Amino acid sequence: MASLDSVSIAILLGSVLVMAGILSSLLALRFGAPLLLVFLFVGMAAGENGPGGLRFDDVRTTYLVGSLALALILFDGGLKTRFQSIRTVLAPSIVLATVGVLLTALITAPVAKYGLNIGWPEALLVGAVVASTDAAAVFLLVHTQGLRLRPRVGATLEVESGTNDPFAIFLTLVLVELLSIGQSSSLHVAVQFAREVFLGGLIGVTGAWLVVLALNRVSLPQGLHAPFVTTAALVIFGIAQICHSSGFLAVYVAGMLIGNRPTRAHNSVVAFLDAATWLAQIVMFVMLGLLVSPSRTLETVIPAIGVALVLMLVARPVAVFLCLAPFRFNWRERTFIAWVGLRGAVAIFLASIPMLVGLPNAQVYFDVAFVVVIISLLLQGWTLASAARWLHVALPRADRGPRRVELDLPGQLEQQLVGYPVRANSLFLKRGLIPSWSKPTLVIRDEKILSPVEAEPVVKGDYLYLLAPPEKAEALDRFFVDMHLVPAPDPHLLGDFMMPGDVTLRDVADTYGINVPPSDAHLTLADYFDIHLDHAPRVGATLPLDSIVLVARHIGGARVSVVGLRLPEDEDVSAPPPSRRAVAKRKLARAWSWLIGA
Repeated sequence: MASLDSVSIAILLGSVLVMAGILSSLLALRFGAPLLLVFLFVGMAAGENGPGGLRFDDVRTTYLVGSLALALILFDGGLKTRFQSIRTVLAPSIVLATVGVLLTALITAPVAKYGLNIGWPEALLVGAVVASTDAAAVFLLVHTQGLRLRPRVGATLEVESGTNDPFAIFLTLVLVELLSIGQSSSLHVAVQFAREVFLGGLIGVTGAWLVVLALNRVSLPQGLHAPFVTTAALVIFGIAQICHSSGFLAVYVAGMLIGNRPTRAHNSVVAFLDAATWLAQIVMFVMLGLLVSPSRTLETVIPAIGVALVLMLVARPVAVFLCLAPFRFNWRERTFIAWVGLRGAVAIFLASIPMLVGLPNAQVYFDVAFVVVIISLLLQGWTLASAARWLHVALPRADRGPRRVELDLPGQLEQQLVGYPVRANSLFLKRGLIPSWSKPTLVIRDEKILSPVEAEPVVKGDYLYLLAPPEKAEALDRFFVDMHLVPAPDPHLLGDFMMPGDVTLRDVADTYGINVPPSDAHLTLADYFDIHLDHAPRVGATLPLDSIVLVARHIGGARVSVVGLRLPEDEDVSAPPPSRRAVAKRKLARAWSWLIGA
């Protein structure tokens, strides 16, 4: 009976700790503290050196839980990644995730060697452990601080954070093997890396294909689709790991492929995985906090602080600027990407691997990683919003979107039922605009269900349901959000043409017969200003688009909400010729674009 009681006590204490982490997030949100840091401190407070006094040193269980949690986090990140949003940033993201991680580890290693008085292999291991950014930490902080990153910056960080973990894990395992066995050839490392990437990608693609096939062909009972997909992700991870390939790469690839294919119950799967990854992060950070011994960490705190500062202020910026040099990122975007190299649970998780295999100085690696994570979340996490606004790479989400309800329709995958409350100043109500690919289906008014014909005209307060393709459902938001009041246009500035900021470049091209790069066709006019302006948008700011000029006419919520179109015939023929400096600058820009093959 005593053993049963101990199991019950462990369940009680574990659930209380997780609940404490969840409730503490409310306090963290109020004061703007990084949430993941709060979960870590909850575990420390419950640990052996904290008020809780719990003795926990089970590294094997921590590694198991951390692996499962990280696999779910990466799968969820891949599930939300859209191919059209990452296509243009795939190359720089992959370079950052591989070459960037290696450069960061190499630049950090000398500080670890001389600060901790260890050998070069051990110093490289320290660099590898702290080299990768944490996707969960980056996007959780971006979301909680109410930031909307520029599309190119956000997509680059998204793909880099999701793909650099597998490479950092591979690098760590190679160095652990080197320290354990004592020798390893470069050929062996290259073959091992190729096997990890190839097999991991192959297993991810195959697993995703089977999951999509099962979701769409097998009639699962209602409510079981989300647990099935979550379990399938862990099966893909386990198979890849058993085959000595990268399980983390496999689940990320599988998540991307499943998320970009039409499947049943997509919304319920995403909602379930959101909750599962939240719980996984909390459990992982609380367990890692339990492993920490503050009294032991104090012995290496000074060199660990040195490693953290060099990592944030030297290694990461140098790696980012070198890796992004061949790509068209301005200095503001590079600086922000360099500063957002947040370290989170991945670093502490990697530091538990040397402890698991019993390497000498394993506790030192763990303590250094812990200090680096604390400093990174405190300095970089707390200044994330300020850095984004100062560098003009992110804009605050001032306007709340409409309350959208999405319902999957049984028996088919091409259409989804999407519902919106009709607002007084919405684009739909004011102008009757609706995309051609959507179809109003029913209207709810005064608790009565009406057809669109019976409800004609739709009025404020109605609830409208439309059929739309699942991948386009979110694009309907712009037609049901309140529009800003726009003053009368200035004819001299804008001519006779004016458009809302949410019109896409493809629509502008179709209307005015201009050429738009296919990679930019899905962007809205507001997105186009966000990407190409080197500062926050202001009224009167201009951008060329083929043969026309876009002019920011009105700003709402720190974004361009109304755009004027200045056509070629509107241009002032008496405008002075460009200066020599402008001509020279234009020629240099063209030469650089030709050199890098842009």
